[in-house]
Amino acid sequence: MNRKRAFFVVIALALLGAAYYFYGGSSTPKGQPRLVSFSSSDLAPLRGAFNDSASSIRVLVLLSPT
Repeated sequence: MNRKRAFFVVIALALLGAAYYFYGGSSTPKGQPRLVSFSSSDLAPLRGAFNDSASSIRVLVLLSPT
């Protein structure tokens, strides 16, 4: 295999790995609620989960790519 072909094989594998990491299935340990994705148009599930745990410590972290 020449160097150019090996380079493209490595790049293709890296892209497939990144796609699986970001878009592949995810799992959680037993006893932990499943992972949830939120959108800016529907934050009702987040609000409900936040308000349901009023007796415990709650931390909300917002990350914004800038």
